Amino acid sequence: MLYYFMRKLLAIIPMLLLISVIVFVAIQFSPIDPVNYLASPDMAANSQNLQALRQLLGLNDPIYVRYIRWLGNMLHGNFGYSIVDGSSIAKLIAMKLPATFEISFAALIISTIFGIGIGILSAIKQNTFIDYLGRIIGVVGISIPQFFFGIILIQFFSIKLGWLPVGGRIELGYKTWWDHVPNMILPSLALGISMTAALLRYARNSMLDIMSKDFIKTARSKGIPEWKVYIKHAFRNALGPTLVILAFRLPILIGGSVMIEAVFSWPGIGAIILQGVSSSDYPVIMMTTLMIAAAMLIASFLVDLIMALLDPRIRFER
Repeated sequence: MLYYFMRKLLAIIPMLLLISVIVFVAIQFSPIDPVNYLASPDMAANSQNLQALRQLLGLNDPIYVRYIRWLGNMLHGNFGYSIVDGSSIAKLIAMKLPATFEISFAALIISTIFGIGIGILSAIKQNTFIDYLGRIIGVVGISIPQFFFGIILIQFFSIKLGWLPVGGRIELGYKTWWDHVPNMILPSLALGISMTAALLRYARNSMLDIMSKDFIKTARSKGIPEWKVYIKHAFRNALGPTLVILAFRLPILIGGSVMIEAVFSWPGIGAIILQGVSSSDYPVIMMTTLMIAAAMLIASFLVDLIMALLDPRIRFER
């Protein structure tokens, strides 16, 4: 089992290197020219000044030299600097990432509880009112964009009822982390609704598939109580495919919360990505893209870990 996990963990390194090469090369061949953002109008009027600045930044070096330099800086913890305002990307990510983690984890908890719970209940009560209601929730949640849910939540809970803040993370007078919990509720709900819908459908279909297996019929024929058949036999076996979807949701949340953070003025990674793309800030784009890719690879490793724990046959795979 240790061999299996070490092999999966070490496989992340070459994949991450390959992704870094793809990201770097794609940005280098894009029409983005950092010199145009760094040069003043007076300097831009003189081509010699532009060439001197390009030489100073090392942009005239071969692409493999620039990649090795960029990779070496990353390995030493230097993620580069924004070409827009000159701020450190490492400090920028460290400052914004906790805000994104807050609403992402909250959305993950909400979707896990309601998605798996309603999905399993819908499978147990197949072709009843509960099942039909669950399927409607699944279709609506997947069909409607997240930002639209955010707008509806703001209109109802903030503007009409006045129960929760419209947006923002920290307001004047906040002293502890608990003070801004009300600010987290609406963006977390908006993110969690679509996740709940996807998990609901996976949990329901997986549970229905397991409940049709022969070992479930055997358990019932032995006189085992129905609740124990559902919980101990069906639910445990149906949990695997659902957990796979759940594990891959977190990195998607980190990169996919751009619109929600924009709707609720939430100062997270989504705001950095949106600002980087709109201003063609290529160092920021590269680092955020690489960070999301790394999160996806780690999520894939966690999926392998979960599946091996649920299925002992995988532990001895060679």
